[in-house]
Order: sequence, then C-alpha cells, then structure tokens
Amino acid sequence: MHTGKNLLAGIAFTTAFASCNNESATAEKKTDSALVKLEFTVEAAPEWTSLFYRNHGWFGGDGIFAVARSGSEQNGAAKKEDALIWFSDTMFGDISNDSLQPGFGMINNSMAVLKGGMPDSSAIRFYWDSAAGKPKSLYLPQTPATGKDDYYWLGDGFVNQEKGNDLYIFGYRIRNLPDVKKFGFREEGNTLLVVPAGAQPPFAASKQLDIPFLLGRAVDSVGSFGAGLLVNTKEAGAVSPDGFLYVYGVRGKTKEVMVARVKPALVEDFKEWRFWDGQDWSADVNKVQPIADRASNEMSVTPLPDGRYVMVFQKDGLGKMVGLRVGATPYGPFGPIQDVYDVSGDLKDSKNLFPYNAKAHPVLSAPGELLISYNINSFDYDVDIRKFPHLYRPRFIRVKYSL
Repeated sequence: MHTGKNLLAGIAFTTAFASCNNESATAEKKTDSALVKLEFTVEAAPEWTSLFYRNHGWFGGDGIFAVARSGSEQNGAAKKEDALIWFSDTMFGDISNDSLQPGFGMINNSMAVLKGGMPDSSAIRFYWDSAAGKPKSLYLPQTPATGKDDYYWLGDGFVNQEKGNDLYIFGYRIRNLPDVKKFGFREEGNTLLVVPAGAQPPFAASKQLDIPFLLGRAVDSVGSFGAGLLVNTKEAGAVSPDGFLYVYGVRGKTKEVMVARVKPALVEDFKEWRFWDGQDWSADVNKVQPIADRASNEMSVTPLPDGRYVMVFQKDGLGKMVGLRVGATPYGPFGPIQDVYDVSGDLKDSKNLFPYNAKAHPVLSAPGELLISYNINSFDYDVDIRKFPHLYRPRFIRVKYSL
C-alpha cells in the first residue's frame, strides 16, 4: 500500500475475570497478572531484514504473510519444508549505487518461496505473473462483485488440511479514489482465493469467492476480515486445539479487533461462520463486538506453549511502537498493550515515513521466540521511493519470551 496511488488504554480488568458463557467457563482460568504481563526480551533480526534488501527484480513489498506448505503452524515448521510468503503492493526494477534505475514499477501482489526456513538469500525466489513481458500481479479480482478497476491486496492465509491442503488466502478488493492524494483508495470487499495444493509458480487460484459480510457496506462501520488467522486444530499443531479456524478482522478508526470462527472444512460456507458478540458466538455479523482496539489492519494471534495467546500489531495502526496483548483464549479477554519495540530508527530519513502492520510469523520462528515483521512507507511515496529506494520492504525483530 502506498500513498501516491494505492496506500493503505489498555483493557481494564477486575480482580478476577468471569467467563461470559458456558464455553468460556470451561476454558482454563487465567489470573489477571497472566494477561497483564509477558516476560520477554526483544532485539533486531538483521539477518531477516537483509533477506529482503534487494537490488534487482523484486526489491520491495508490504503485507508479508507466511505459511508452511504442509499446514503446520508450529514454531519453526518452515525449516522442514517450503514456506510460501506473499506480499501486497510490490516494487520491481533495478537499484544501482543506491539509485533507482529507469523502468521500475509496481504490481499489487506477489509471492516468494523460501526453502529451509532460514534467512538465506540463495534459498528464496520471488514470483509474479507476467503480461507482454512485464510483471503482473499474481491475483486479479474475478468475483461477481468485482468492479472494473479493482485490485487485490492480500490478507492472511492458511493451508486447509480439511480440504486437500489447498491454500486459502484472504483478499482485500481495493478501488482507487480519483483526485484523492493521501490514502486515495477504498476497500470494497473481502474474498477467499483458493490455490490448489502443491501449486507451482505462478500459483494460480482455482477459484475466488466473495465474502458477503462487507458487500455494499462502508468498511469503517462493519470492518473486514482476514487481518490475521489462527488455525486452532490438532492437525496444525495447536497447543489447545478446538478444531476452529479463527479469522480476525479490523474495524474503524480506533482499529477495533473482531473475531469470527468456522471449521476449516466449512470455510467456504459463510452461513457457518460465527462471530464473537462479547458473550457467545452469533450467526449475525452485525452483533460482533471488539476483543481489543488500537491494533493495525494486519496483525497476528499466536498460541503460547502455556495456553495463552499473543496478539501482535502496530500500535494505533501507524504508531511507532510494535505492541502486543496477552489473551486467555483466541477470543479474549486480552490484557493491556505492552510496548515491544520502538521503530523510530527506521523513520529518521524523512518526516514522511511511517510504520504499519506488525505481525508475528511462527513458522519462521525458533522455539521460545516470535519473529515479527513490520513495514515502512511514506506519505510522499512517489518522491521518497526515489530518494530511499530500499524503504519499501519488511523489517524484522525477534521477541524471546519466558513462561
């Protein structure tokens, strides 16, 4: 996402929280202190940041998500198999002597394959489609609700072990707004893209499905789903599996986090989705209630070995802090924000730079750690990408936690 054309407190707790419904009552009770504090240290992960510092071909992209081909969501799963990594707006071209060369351009999504789960530049390959010899986005909207000039940014995804190991990726259907210079776009809808199991580059989708909940409605009022996923199944290696896929969404200017859930086998049947209404799981999306706020349009929820859950996000959407909250279940309650990492060092080159969309990548993380990415962009993108051609790429930090 970029501004030139396409750019995209804490919770108060009582002395002992009470479960809100029968299902919550059966969950393991956590003390307030367990939700208020996670003991951790944090450090930069320069070897991962350097992996995406490139001068030829793919040289920048945001919206990074990663899965292991088998569908395992366990820490370090990518060391044993290929990891698929995808991006939204993607820059291609050549950089020489830190200068952007003529012929560079942008497409709206791309993918990479990383072998061995380590930050090895010889083990990663980047892919896109092509037309008339020029790069083209891998995925273009082709659903019944698609408008003439709509395009995709990509949300989170998962390998659906209950549907033949097909890869399901959430797509944000975006439309540009003429004559709007800053944030000149609008999200028109959400989709599911289905990529057949074992697909090879260019990873064509076998089908695209409109998700009905946002259609015809203002995204700020209803929100959109796909910002993050938690595959809480035994097959995915979940710590406390309940068999559900949890789909997180973000709503409004305060970046409220919502959550839906569905059995992976039924993910395409939107009548089977249920939405957390603060007390129970409702079939009515209009009853959904936030489980947190001050998050970012892309984020993550990851299980810890002790049964708690960590939500990672960019604090206040575009704030300088990577933040986290600790939760008792995938749907809360979640504790107050803990500041994790100040990204100000990445913003010093221009007053127009900003960070966004921090999230954890467990399949790329070592045991006892979370590898976290965040992106950097500019409010004056068309100028700053020429001044700082390496700005538009993910940066990484490493959180080491103790339980």
